Amino acid sequence: MATAEFDVVVVGAGAAGMTAALTAAKRGLRAVVLEKAAVFGGSMARSGAAIWIPNNEVLLAAGVPDTPEKAAAYLARVVGDIPVARQRAYLANGPAMLSFLQRNSPLKFTWMEGYSDYYPEFPGGIAAGRSIEPQMIDGRILGAELANLNPPYMPTPPATVVYGVDYKWLTLIARHPRGVATASATVARGIAAGLAGQKPLTMGGALAGGLRAGLMNAGVPVWLNTPLLDLHVENGRVIGVVAQRNGAQVLVKARRGVIVGSGGFEHNERMRKEFQEEPIGTSWSVGAKANTGAGIEAGQRIGAAMDLLDDAWWGPAIPLPEGPYFCLSERTLPGCILVNGAGKRFVNEAAPYSDVVHVMYEKDEPGASHIPAWLISDQQYRNRYLFKDIPPLLPLPQAWFDSGAMAKADSIESLAARIGIQPVLLRETVNRFNGFARAGRDLDFKRGDSAYDHYYADPTNTPNACLAPIEQGPFYAMKIVPGDLGTKGGMRTDARARVLRPDGSVIPGLWASGNCTGAVMGRSYAGAGSTLGPAMTFGYVAANDLADTPAR
Repeated sequence: MATAEFDVVVVGAGAAGMTAALTAAKRGLRAVVLEKAAVFGGSMARSGAAIWIPNNEVLLAAGVPDTPEKAAAYLARVVGDIPVARQRAYLANGPAMLSFLQRNSPLKFTWMEGYSDYYPEFPGGIAAGRSIEPQMIDGRILGAELANLNPPYMPTPPATVVYGVDYKWLTLIARHPRGVATASATVARGIAAGLAGQKPLTMGGALAGGLRAGLMNAGVPVWLNTPLLDLHVENGRVIGVVAQRNGAQVLVKARRGVIVGSGGFEHNERMRKEFQEEPIGTSWSVGAKANTGAGIEAGQRIGAAMDLLDDAWWGPAIPLPEGPYFCLSERTLPGCILVNGAGKRFVNEAAPYSDVVHVMYEKDEPGASHIPAWLISDQQYRNRYLFKDIPPLLPLPQAWFDSGAMAKADSIESLAARIGIQPVLLRETVNRFNGFARAGRDLDFKRGDSAYDHYYADPTNTPNACLAPIEQGPFYAMKIVPGDLGTKGGMRTDARARVLRPDGSVIPGLWASGNCTGAVMGRSYAGAGSTLGPAMTFGYVAANDLADTPAR
């Protein structure tokens, strides 16, 4: 077997892995990144790239009234029984990690003003939000490597430069002057970039591209098409990995240690059925296709403890023929409701997306199926709002209806019959909701009570930006299944990102971060970017701890 040797071997070229490798390189260590896929960036590159890190320099410079005390109180309330040491490590190292990236890569970040924490009413919550996103970078800085960037989950229109924070207003292009202004701004940015000869990258592309450019400048190689086969252990210590490279096995030794950032197991059917509740499957996930749990299983084989394997970064999704569509604004905008198989509402439709799916699983039972659920709306809703990438007023693709992912009918009763719901029950539900909408207060599920509920709502809609009656035919039903951004369970780690055994002892030579570990967010979700923020932070923590650990 061929061999190679570095100070640190990093598995995975996603948010956790590339941040860890860049940190290690800047600490003077010789690092390599092994990536299973033919592209770099993982799920990060496909995402909107929001990052949730309290008290960072970007937020403070923007005047966000955050403090360490507020952040600690809020995080503790959100994550529950996650060890306090891990919470503190995240809050202490997150701002330092962000500052490090802004000084050691092309990345610069900006506040996503108004994107509320998911539970702003909790102690320490901030209704104006703590989420940030990367500014545009010019893809030309990547040279030939630009062709190896994992493409986005949902491409932006040609000749535009679109940020994550723009999406809220683009959805309202037919309703609010700021929608038109935002659309014009995206085009103006695109024109400016084109005139400058740039290849603009935003959101996940910017974050992944900026990290990759940082690695290039630091001389860190990224080996694509190099899947992890196993961790290599000698005398109880992880000293490298066995990988597949150029059609042959190679032992990549690590003089100082291995950092695993290989992502979750959302595309491993066997693991999902073993650890997660039915109905479940890989076809509802928007996570990177290469995430099949190889790093988690390698950790299991050498005795790593596991946490949260039954959970995921859930969100309601529509199983469209071209792939699952993860619903953000669609279920929040006024003029729609979520109902179960009995035609009853069961949740605040505008609640944080992970909470909605948790409720779907908790309430699912024979005779009152919540999987699938149905998003019910009307023609007024279609006339007013962007749906996925379909502008208002335009018809939805016929293929969506032909696939069974959607249904359409001239009356609520006919719609109910088409999706297998008793017409009288769906009519009762719609009538009750319409009464709430006209009064401006949802007495059943309090939709619109939280500031978070209003982020993707329609400020021109009265008396409540989240509520409008469903009354103008034709009517629509969209099938809703438990989608996800990736799984959130894996190896148990400590506050130093070291991998632990069930008895709490440390596996020497092994660190991990990201979705191959049990999430510091526990079973909840603090705000937009609660996946990437911890992944990058604990990648940074892992590399620094490894660099601080005396060589063996």
